Amino acid sequence: MKPRFLLAMAAFAAVSTVAAQTRWDLPAAYPAGNYHTQNIQRFAEDVDKASNGALKITVHANASLFKAPEIKRAVQGGQAQVGEILLANFQNEWQLFGADGLPFLADSFDQANKLYRAQRPFLEKKLAEQGMMLLYSVPWPPQGIYVKRPINSAADLKGIKWRAYSPATARIAELVGAQPVTVQAAELSQAMATGVVESYMSSGSTGYDTKTYEHIKFWYDTQAWLPKNAVIVNRAAFEKLAPNVRDAVLKAAASAEARGWEVAKVKNLETLDLLRKNGMTIATPSAQLKADMQKVGETMLKEWLDKAGAEGKALVDAYRKL
Repeated sequence: MKPRFLLAMAAFAAVSTVAAQTRWDLPAAYPAGNYHTQNIQRFAEDVDKASNGALKITVHANASLFKAPEIKRAVQGGQAQVGEILLANFQNEWQLFGADGLPFLADSFDQANKLYRAQRPFLEKKLAEQGMMLLYSVPWPPQGIYVKRPINSAADLKGIKWRAYSPATARIAELVGAQPVTVQAAELSQAMATGVVESYMSSGSTGYDTKTYEHIKFWYDTQAWLPKNAVIVNRAAFEKLAPNVRDAVLKAAASAEARGWEVAKVKNLETLDLLRKNGMTIATPSAQLKADMQKVGETMLKEWLDKAGAEGKALVDAYRKL
């Protein structure tokens, strides 16, 4: 009877181990080689290790599980337990999601960090209302203008096919007279190859990931804004975890955020150098182009404050006091 008893106990232990293990899916919109995705993968590994395998997170890169605009709804509805979103994508839903996409409001890593510190309480409150939690957020490097030909002013962008991936980038196109075309990151390479896109604003990191240098040869370093990706989690899924596993997730998230901000600074320099090596001209914007884009920023901030109301004013005031 003893061997049979031992076998039964072993089988019970195996079933208990399987039952105790939780699996989450984490959709991300960017390629596996992008530093945001690599940081997420490290986050997943840290959670696995800190929870002793109790929580396994599978990262689905490059919009392979859900397209970028679908990820937030998937997490909110529980189709995915956790996911990465570009906050500015959801400005039409709630204006404060797009605060970090306002041109020239925060135009350096230090200023972007101050804006994030001011923005985070508002984000946490809104996501909680929607049944989610903010785990961490990491910026993209400063945004510049990719364009097929040299430009000296905003007038040179008139009529050009301009990639829009958020309400803010679409509005910039309207203000400079460009033709906005909605294209997400996963489709950008194809859009450039087929002539659907001739210009867009983004970081050196996106330009290198998408091999923009094969189609577009100029990047103007306007340092317009530093948009952020955020990793969000379904609150109900999070609360189902054992207390020690929840702690492991929060600890890994804090580490991912600190690490991600530092990596973004390094990657900014690395990717611009790689773009140069692949034949792209990294240009300083002319005084006229700077002035034109500053006017765009002032117009968009005023429009944003009108839409965001008291909540938006409170955010901007809090940011400017830091």
